[in-house]
Amino acid sequence: MLIQWFPGHMTKAIRLMEANLRLVDALIYVIDARAVASCINPVFDRLLAGKRALYVFNKCDLVEAEDIAGWCDRFKREGKAYVKAVGTSGDCSQIAAGLRQLMADKIEKYSKKGANISVRAMVVGVPNSGKSTIINAMLKRAKAVTGDRPGVTRGTQWLSVDGIDFLDTPGTLWSKFEDQKVAHHLAYIGSIKDDVLDCEQLAFDFIDEVKYLYPDCFKLRYGIGDSEDTLEIFDAIAAARGYRLKGGEPDYDRTARMIIDEFRKGKLGKLSLEKAQN
Repeated sequence: MLIQWFPGHMTKAIRLMEANLRLVDALIYVIDARAVASCINPVFDRLLAGKRALYVFNKCDLVEAEDIAGWCDRFKREGKAYVKAVGTSGDCSQIAAGLRQLMADKIEKYSKKGANISVRAMVVGVPNSGKSTIINAMLKRAKAVTGDRPGVTRGTQWLSVDGIDFLDTPGTLWSKFEDQKVAHHLAYIGSIKDDVLDCEQLAFDFIDEVKYLYPDCFKLRYGIGDSEDTLEIFDAIAAARGYRLKGGEPDYDRTARMIIDEFRKGKLGKLSLEKAQN
């Protein structure tokens, strides 16, 4: 399945980011830990020019510790500042601490002059990476609009906590996916609007990829037998859940939506779609 999705509001979002760059000291770059490489947006890389960035590995509870450790090691080697977070835990204080450490020289410079300054940071990330959930956890109250679908945050909004001013921005992709594996990984984690996807094909592609990464994943979750055939696995999952149409045929649409939904909610286990390369 060929996936391309770049709605008009994302063009506007990029322009807003560019217009506000001069107002911020750094970027807080939120990444879904299940698809780290795919969440690296080339648009943000352009915005990063001349700006410091704190990378936030979000949803770390949905991957194995060794998988996120591999990415942390890689980012450390590349000189990228990072912290790990679980936005839904309600505690993201490490992000503010990490940002203060990143900007320590500027804070100290102004402190010597007797001035207390607020660090200003723009929060960026692909859709559904959990930006607003993280901000709400830092604020300890729901001021940013959150949702489990891409495109919930449409405008920009400033929020403040612990001497840091955050500019929240809409989740943004780029205009064309050169690598369809990246597009698929973003679709699996919910960064691409489901309405523009063929859900059955998406689930089929998901099974086709994950069955090699985690051979026991579907067997353990759905109690099905061993098989390397993607269609057989799909049929077995539908049968195990009793998803049938009139006449007894498998209900592929319902089965497909359930599989993708259970992956996104972590019910298939701790799955990392991408491993850090040494």
